[in-house]
Amino acid sequence: MLLGRPSVLSPSWPHVRSAVRIARHSTLSTSLPTPPPLKDAAGAGDWLARFRASRIPRTAVDIAFSRSSGPGGQNVNKVNTKATVRCPLDSSWIPPWARDGLRQSPYFVKSTRSILLTSTVHRSQARNVDDCLSKLHALVCSAASQQIQNEPSEEQRERVRVLERNANAQRLLQKDRRSQTKRRRANSKLDWD
Repeated sequence: MLLGRPSVLSPSWPHVRSAVRIARHSTLSTSLPTPPPLKDAAGAGDWLARFRASRIPRTAVDIAFSRSSGPGGQNVNKVNTKATVRCPLDSSWIPPWARDGLRQSPYFVKSTRSILLTSTVHRSQARNVDDCLSKLHALVCSAASQQIQNEPSEEQRERVRVLERNANAQRLLQKDRRSQTKRRRANSKLDWD
């Protein structure tokens, strides 16, 4: 770095920082599966299976580090181990049908329209970043899976039909037994008279 020039990611050059962020998100399309529209339930299910098997790369999110708070000895006071991960809600790899669920999440920041996760569990930056990314992965998976409704297979439909037939037969049998019990009681009253 030359003297007198700010670093590339310094706050005094916001246009450069946004260019780096855009470059990060543009390289993203090859690493994560692109979500299909929700109307394609089979495609959405396939996307979810592929997404569960993949990991969110660090280039897909904005990462910041800071000092952890609370007790922990000198390591807390000297090292920036707290990881903060911010992911814009309109990222191309987040499915459109999951965005409403993500907006309801406590991790959603309305002012920036992004998901904000932090981790201070581990003593190293890398492990805290991995922890944040795994939290984000689980959050997106749960929000996406809530909106996918799988159609039952023919075997499942047939099983439901058999269960309904058996339940109906059992109901009719109980009704017939109750009717016979009432008939017997009525006949026994006539015998007493």
